[in-house]
Amino acid sequence: MSHPHGPLRIEVDRDRCAGAGMCALTAPEVFDQDEEEGLVVLLHPDPAPEHRATARMAAGLCPAGAITLG
Repeated sequence: MSHPHGPLRIEVDRDRCAGAGMCALTAPEVFDQDEEEGLVVLLHPDPAPEHRATARMAAGLCPAGAITLG
């Protein structure tokens, strides 16, 4: 089920983050929210193969477009 396309690099833009929390709800192994501002915290910029699909989904669900996949 893992994707053989090599590593997935994730970047987040906390200035764009709206604090909706969709990323942390969708891929809690990759994203979290800080307790002070509720903004995205990137836990794993290069997630394990088993977490890449949910990381991609979380990026697509982000209403602010604050998650970039590379």
